[in-house]
Amino acid sequence: MLDGSDTASDARLRAAGLRVTATRSAVLDALTGMPHSSADDVFDRIRSALPGTSVQSVYNALGDFVAAGLARRIEPAGRPGMYELRVDDNHHHMVCTSCGRIDDVDCVVGEAPCLHVPDSAGYDIRTAEVTFWGLCPNCRAETVTPERRS
Repeated sequence: MLDGSDTASDARLRAAGLRVTATRSAVLDALTGMPHSSADDVFDRIRSALPGTSVQSVYNALGDFVAAGLARRIEPAGRPGMYELRVDDNHHHMVCTSCGRIDDVDCVVGEAPCLHVPDSAGYDIRTAEVTFWGLCPNCRAETVTPERRS
């Protein structure tokens, strides 16, 4: 900040080894309030507060966050890249096939990476990405017809 005070976002950026800029701070704040956001979602959220910011600068900030381990990029099929700040675990995602809502799912079985591959594959597996597809509770409730309720 210009007055010399340090926000929580500024401290997180510094701890990740990143230089604090107005765009990075705004992008980090936006992601804090909107997990599973696309770069366009983040840009829409910050552009009124930072009128000189471009979509490209948001992409740059998000790329810097991913490279520094501050954010994670997920790519559900048929969706743009989405970003989240939950990076310290090996969680998975549920995606609603109706409204597109995305929710986190903790590791499904066992310790990370949650899935076991044959040792003969030769890989040293570090993470596994699992995406569950279905209807969220709100969309499920909307699909219940009056006949099914009685």
